[in-house]
Amino acid sequence: MENIIVLISVIVMDWLLGDPLGWPHPIIYMGKLIQTLEKIIRKYFENLFVGGFFLLGLSLFIVLISVSIILKGSMVIHPYFHTIVTIYLLYTGIAAKCLHTEVKKVIKGLYQSIEEGRKYLSYLVGRDTANLTQEQVIKGAIETTAENTIDGVIAPLFYIGIGFLVGYPIHFLFAYKLVNTLDSMVGYIVEPYKDIGFASAKADDILNYIPARIGSLFMVLSSLLLKLNWKNSWRILVRDRRNHKSPNCGYPEAVVAGALKIQLGGTHKYFDTIVEKPTIGDLDKKPESVMIEDTIKIMYVTELLFTLFFIIVYLLIYF
Repeated sequence: MENIIVLISVIVMDWLLGDPLGWPHPIIYMGKLIQTLEKIIRKYFENLFVGGFFLLGLSLFIVLISVSIILKGSMVIHPYFHTIVTIYLLYTGIAAKCLHTEVKKVIKGLYQSIEEGRKYLSYLVGRDTANLTQEQVIKGAIETTAENTIDGVIAPLFYIGIGFLVGYPIHFLFAYKLVNTLDSMVGYIVEPYKDIGFASAKADDILNYIPARIGSLFMVLSSLLLKLNWKNSWRILVRDRRNHKSPNCGYPEAVVAGALKIQLGGTHKYFDTIVEKPTIGDLDKKPESVMIEDTIKIMYVTELLFTLFFIIVYLLIYF
């Protein structure tokens, strides 16, 4: 029962606190570590493809060793302090409230001007937002919310759950978060990251494979509970789940596109390179700002359903 209480505490903390400015956050330190190692690898590795594997392996080693030292140190201080540190570290791995806050800024920005909407979207996506239309900004916000329902919520919960079952929830969570952070920083299919980011991108694909598929099923169920078009979400999921360059991102995007009866995907610009992507969903409706809010609701309900699923599985195994 202690693990269940910890998990619920972590989720409630995320809902209440989000990511307060100024608080120490492991992802920030992971980002600094990745930047430092990337500079070293670019300097000393002629073959950046091989260097990318070194970047992945060394950063994983450093992060997992650091986690072990922190946990052992906190236990030496006091078991209660160890529990507090455990809850805090797990809490930093869930990004539902943070995503909610940042995506809402896009909505508020659009109410002010298209330029403000583009600016806030640029903080969330890797594509060039400078010339996007209002409709494209809305689609971008919906897409990133759908993708991060898996990357920022379901996958972290999945690896926390697996970690609880084997006794290492923070190690599993931080290994996932590091790989996901690597992918967001260097895992692009265009230069200058094509070679150095290959290993990280593939590792992220592997780690998100199961969460994307399980999570998408819960997203369909969430669409039903929210009285959205869940039948169409299932239809588009089955039809268009592979209409994405990522083997995983097409799943949550297809669910949301179907539930909202809009079309996502298409051609985007990354680092001055045009990247053509297939479309997902049908052009039944024009994207509107309220649909961003609907996608946020899908995220929260999916989180609740997945947490309930884990608790049931955990109780069946241990009781």
